[in-house]
Amino acid sequence: MTSLNAELRTFYEARQQQIPAEIRQIMQRAGQELADSGQADRALTVGAQAPRFSLPCATGQTLTLDNLLANGPVVLAFYRGAWCPYCNITLRSLQQHHEAITSRGARLVAVSPQIPDESLTLTEKHELAFDVLSDIGSDTAKQYGLAFDLPGDLAAVYDKLGFDLQRVNDGHPRTLPLPATYVIDRDGEISWAFVNPDYTTRAEPADVLSALDALN
Repeated sequence: MTSLNAELRTFYEARQQQIPAEIRQIMQRAGQELADSGQADRALTVGAQAPRFSLPCATGQTLTLDNLLANGPVVLAFYRGAWCPYCNITLRSLQQHHEAITSRGARLVAVSPQIPDESLTLTEKHELAFDVLSDIGSDTAKQYGLAFDLPGDLAAVYDKLGFDLQRVNDGHPRTLPLPATYVIDRDGEISWAFVNPDYTTRAEPADVLSALDALN
């Protein structure tokens, strides 16, 4: 099986050729500014207590971290939204590894700032067997140190591309999370963390599985 990041890199290289140079420039500058901001270094990491949350899932029920941890460790994946092709590739890859995650006694949940309807559409499209939670306003992402605001010119580009973040993020169109994946042990402590300001790079599922093995 191809690694997730190899698949993302192949997609990125093909995508670059389709994006006009002026839009590429805006995206690259925004990405560099986010990397230079040091935000990823300020996000929660190994050894921190995972902030508790209570969030609605695509099916309408509310899930809390405490309830999830009652049954074992939690793999918590923050993603930008169903409009992001890199997130879609990542969620599909997580679905392929879902059985391996649950066989290790862990629960996988994904979190984005999108409204539950968007999460439901995404869940159905990719036949996701794990819960997709809505963090509208990115309050949970803020607690983990992941939330940031898109610069105005990049937000305008996303509007132009038809992503409609005003609607799908319920009036919070410019606030997104850094893509991040956490393994949280049963005591609520972060035992493994992946945070990267570059949304084209994600946690490898194989590394997540190794982190879960290290707990047992």
